[in-house]
Amino acid sequence: MTAPPAPGRLIAEPSADLASGSSAAPVVEARGRAGATAAPGPSGAGGPSGAGGARGGSVRVRRGLPRVAGGDPWPPDAAVPNPPAVVGIPSGPRAPLGFRPTVFPGRAASVRPDPPAEPRRLGPFTRMQWIGALAVTGAALMFAAAMVVLATRWLLSTEPVRSFVATYPGEYPLPEGAPVGLPAWLGWQHFLNAFFLLLIIRSGLQVRRDKRPSAFWTPRRPGARKMSLALWFHQALDVLWVANGILFVVLLFATGQWMRVVPTSWEVVPNAVSAALQYASLEWPTENGWVNYNSLQQLAYFAVTFVAAPLAIVSGVRMSAVWPRRAAALNRAYPVEWARRVHFPVMLFFVGFIVVHVALVLATGALRNLNHMYAARGSTDPGAVAADATGFWIFVVSLAVMAAAWVAARPLVLVPIARLFGSVSTR
Repeated sequence: MTAPPAPGRLIAEPSADLASGSSAAPVVEARGRAGATAAPGPSGAGGPSGAGGARGGSVRVRRGLPRVAGGDPWPPDAAVPNPPAVVGIPSGPRAPLGFRPTVFPGRAASVRPDPPAEPRRLGPFTRMQWIGALAVTGAALMFAAAMVVLATRWLLSTEPVRSFVATYPGEYPLPEGAPVGLPAWLGWQHFLNAFFLLLIIRSGLQVRRDKRPSAFWTPRRPGARKMSLALWFHQALDVLWVANGILFVVLLFATGQWMRVVPTSWEVVPNAVSAALQYASLEWPTENGWVNYNSLQQLAYFAVTFVAAPLAIVSGVRMSAVWPRRAAALNRAYPVEWARRVHFPVMLFFVGFIVVHVALVLATGALRNLNHMYAARGSTDPGAVAADATGFWIFVVSLAVMAAAWVAARPLVLVPIARLFGSVSTR
């Protein structure tokens, strides 16, 4: 009876004979627990038993590096009895398991639910993101405004600033011969300017937003280029706004009303600073707009009439269809990129001016100010028309007209009007 082989780890590797193409047995490394090497069996490495069979025989031991310098490989050349057969891994498909494989889902469902639908976006944000952004922005602006009011009131409590405000109350006397009061034509000009400017802003934003216009307008003159319906509406409003502005400036200088909006003294600068401090402290200036504007108002109206409006016109003409496209020298002198960089910021200035202007009109005596501008009613006594609501109701009607025009500015209404001056198509 043959003794079992010494316990150890058997590692099968191809022998040198196998590498040369022979049918020699694999080489096996046997490492006993005591470090002994098994004695060679009755068969050599090339025998039948060396082929890994289950019957007797022996296999050669794999030899490694020498233990000492210049020595023979270790272990010495020897053989060990053939290891017992190892059951190999079947190459074909495995037999099915005797039970159904399952995975415990825990508290979650075993089927992953569909991802939620992408929320609708209004521009870069969803509706809730817009609400959150506006709420955070509004809170930040309210906090900043409160800090400005507190800081300004502290500043006005100091002796140097009180002396400055006493010297420069916020307005300076107008030149001799300056008219008193606001004529009716100025109220109409004011309404038309606001009406056209509101629709210009609406159509301009639509032009920037439309990537694929639904309708195009083409002039009747031969060789003219077509443009989107929104762009035609924008430029048509520009023409009306410019015409109204030219008439306004002519009447302004013809009637002497220019002295109310054009600075005539360098005292306008310190008085404007004084008026700004009074506004920031919520202690409004006490001027009577029927007689004279405060200096900050005067500078603001001058900037709108003689700075912002010309910039909007010059930059708008450069981007419009009336600009000569083939004038190479003119295009190099005034690139269209310059016009784009000016036109949109000017529009933002107009929006900011309208918001601040309307807020201050309503906050500094709404009935009195609306009577001055919309009803041409006023007096040198600031409290004479403070309880008259005529101007207020005219203002309400003008708001209704502008709101109706805002809603009506769509292709259903614009296409019939555009066809009176050209042809309208969908491509």
